[in-house]
Amino acid sequence: MLDTETTGLDPAAGHRVIEIGCVELENHIATDRSLQVYLDPERDIPEDSFRIHGISGEFLAGKPKFAEIADEFLAFIAEDTLVIHNAEFDLKFLNAELARCGLPPIPASRAIDTVALARQRFPGAQANLNALCRRFEIDLSDRGLHGALVDCQLLAAVYLELRGGRQPDFALESSGAKRQTERVGRAARPARPHLPSEEEQQAHAAMLQRLNDPIWRS
Repeated sequence: MLDTETTGLDPAAGHRVIEIGCVELENHIATDRSLQVYLDPERDIPEDSFRIHGISGEFLAGKPKFAEIADEFLAFIAEDTLVIHNAEFDLKFLNAELARCGLPPIPASRAIDTVALARQRFPGAQANLNALCRRFEIDLSDRGLHGALVDCQLLAAVYLELRGGRQPDFALESSGAKRQTERVGRAARPARPHLPSEEEQQAHAAMLQRLNDPIWRS
């Protein structure tokens, strides 16, 4: 999972990345590996942007510049697929930062865009992160303001639901699975005898006497 916070909406207008958050997934489940870095954008933070993420220029003073953490960031994401909410936006900013460092861009083909997934699954519905968390009943109490790492953690839960969700508590509570468990728990019955008794053999022989040239006597 990958998310960024920025000073504005367009890197072509001089806006920069100020936070990167990444959370590793394995089999669609978050592991304990994550990356969070705050960055000195070498410019001011517009008030409109501050109201969204609450990250001030004073807080970022003295934080590393993107060029100083580029290798760490690239090592963390390696060649993995990147799950991003509105991937075009984040990749546009990250690739602008990489270009400043003389590094190759991250191709769009590496990204899974959860906005596109949500719109395919719920046509016409809101696809922002808050709306998806509410739809899937994911706790939003930690999201007072936007933050890259918090948003990655929330998006990991949303992405799992968009992919079909997990079996609650892995309890296999579907009716079929429950019935199967009940059958397995029953005491085994003793094996039924299959050889005919002496009485059954005599009855069979008497029946053959009443038949005209039965094949059993051939």
